[in-house]
Amino acid sequence: MDDRGFDLEDRLARREADELKRELAPVDRIAERGYFAHAAGSDLPVLDGEEALVFASNNYLGLTDDERVENAARQAASVVGTGAGASRLVTGDTMVHRDLERQLAETKGTERALAFSSGYAANVGTITALEPDVVFSDEYNHASIIDGCRLADAETIVYDHCDAASLESKLEARAEAAADGESWLIVTDSVFSMDGTVAPLPAICDLADAFGAWVMVDEAHATGLYANGGGVVQAEGLEDRVDVQMGTLSKALASQGGYVAGSEALIEWLVNDARSFVFSTGLTPPAAAAASEALHVARHGDVRERLWDNVAHLRDGLESMGYRVLGDSQILPVLVGDREDALLLADGLRERTVVAPAIRPPTVPEGTSRIRVVPMATHTHEDIVACLEAFQAAGEEVGLL
Repeated sequence: MDDRGFDLEDRLARREADELKRELAPVDRIAERGYFAHAAGSDLPVLDGEEALVFASNNYLGLTDDERVENAARQAASVVGTGAGASRLVTGDTMVHRDLERQLAETKGTERALAFSSGYAANVGTITALEPDVVFSDEYNHASIIDGCRLADAETIVYDHCDAASLESKLEARAEAAADGESWLIVTDSVFSMDGTVAPLPAICDLADAFGAWVMVDEAHATGLYANGGGVVQAEGLEDRVDVQMGTLSKALASQGGYVAGSEALIEWLVNDARSFVFSTGLTPPAAAAASEALHVARHGDVRERLWDNVAHLRDGLESMGYRVLGDSQILPVLVGDREDALLLADGLRERTVVAPAIRPPTVPEGTSRIRVVPMATHTHEDIVACLEAFQAAGEEVGLL
């Protein structure tokens, strides 16, 4: 009999030979510092004995172990339940979900919002439900946007990263061959997770107006961090010009899940036609409650200011050593270039109890390997200094400084 199965061992061996095989590394808690363990196969992991500073998390505001957020999740579990138990359209819709969506809509300046079980589900479900004929997509957009375009079977036109002139040229070229009644969607992240760059949203909105397209913005790495706890859309005052605002609850909002905010008609359509919403069990009540409380803290506390102070301190310190730091956001990619040097630098940081990973091809283009550095609002001044000292020592050891 012919073997028509899958040789997964060979695939894994090739990936390991290329130094691209990933391993899980458990940590004892999600916070600015913790104990880590190596992958242990079927055995229980054993945490290392030395605590490490974490400068690699998307827990930007440090709220995953905030007592207020923990209490909100605990109360929701006690009163409502640990799980939704069904899809939102069956019996999984609760007042906890409605409260979260009310807060999100208020923060994002929209008529309504809708919570999904993940950010990935929000992007895929929204793009496929809209069924655009043509999508104009930034070349560095998240995988969930790319997969959403594929599943929607849309003609996808990729424009150069954060380049409004490139987008304009693509729009002009497509307009010459456009059929009557075509629907166009321009999709971009607002903050790009590997480069720390920020999309030129005002220019994108101007182009959308000129060509009659809709705009969808993924605020996964921006929600909670900008004006009034919103994202870049709020910082730029573009609420009335961005048709679809998407984001996650699993980064700055210290929970799990995703959301879409927009018009009443948009949300009603997604409730009825976004398969990743319709056919998924609702977001767990504790996750919804935790995100609600984290959003409240982000809007009314001082955590955003503390984050941006740490970002400025860390960027200034790294640049003063001679490192090239990319981006314009809370994500600080330290460009190394050579893949092996980046791995050695990451190892050197880890030896000095600082966790900041090397990002290398194929995640980023050849010759642009980097260390992705991200402070949290809860890092102290001493933590930032310790991180900088580790970069100084490890960089000298590798020969980068």
